[in-house]
Amino acid sequence: MDTPQSLSATILMATFNGEKFLVEQLESLSSQTFKNWRLYVSDDGSSDGTLAILKRYQELWGPDKLIVRNGPQKGFAQNFLSLACDKNIKSDFYAFCDQDDVWMPEKLRVSIEHIHSVCSAQQVYAYSSRTIYVDENLKFIGYSPLFVFPRTFRNALIQSIAGGNTMVFNQATKNLLQKMGVVPTVAHDWWLYQIVTGSGGTFFYDKVPLILYRQHRSSIVGSNQSLSANFTRFIKVLNGSYKLWIDKNISCLRKNEIYLISANIEILNIFEIMRKASLKDRFRLLEVCGLYRQTWKGSLAFFMFILFNKV
Repeated sequence: MDTPQSLSATILMATFNGEKFLVEQLESLSSQTFKNWRLYVSDDGSSDGTLAILKRYQELWGPDKLIVRNGPQKGFAQNFLSLACDKNIKSDFYAFCDQDDVWMPEKLRVSIEHIHSVCSAQQVYAYSSRTIYVDENLKFIGYSPLFVFPRTFRNALIQSIAGGNTMVFNQATKNLLQKMGVVPTVAHDWWLYQIVTGSGGTFFYDKVPLILYRQHRSSIVGSNQSLSANFTRFIKVLNGSYKLWIDKNISCLRKNEIYLISANIEILNIFEIMRKASLKDRFRLLEVCGLYRQTWKGSLAFFMFILFNKV
């Protein structure tokens, strides 16, 4: 039987104008206690020093350790998925990686040992975790929420619970991603949560954080716990952005319905009926559908979204 250290991992990084923090992230990868990894970088047309930094590390690590290629330039989600869906990228495990975070030395080892210890190679399985929020200078800000409710399709339909920067998955999960292709989903991490749970796989959420999640002005996605972040999210709901995100995700799921288990197809069917129903029927259908969010504040907000038909 293979031991975790004898297995291989591929780190999947999407970059775009990331020169400011990229070196710290690359150094944190170099310091991983799990050593049998290689890094694929898909660059989405950087105009700063990102490519020069990558070239320097490629010369330092070797061309087999760090592979750089051009991204599709269709946004961060499609950039990440272009790597995850590439049949020519092969290893035992895969990890999404942002350009501006810092990984703790044991990040890869802990996640790979966990997956290896609990599931077979044929089981669709993904690992995720909490994060430590830090500022631009890596000063501690706080922790991401601790979610304790089950990670199911009923939750994944309406909420993304973990950052892609924490996610590690096995070959069975990558095979599923490959079959579905580079879909026009809202976010690669939300999509991974939906398809893993939707197909009957397991999505694990580790309460112990293993990365420093840097919060800065250029962040595409960041902490959503501040008052301003909550207000911004509320405005997006009011202007229809959340509803549009749900539309896109449902469209992607419908095109790949063959990979969902029957029980989750039925949940998806009821959810779509609920979204178009009159006010008097929406909450009844919500109960039948069994959708839920991970916190009481999130649940309250979702009830408000349904009330005003913003889902």
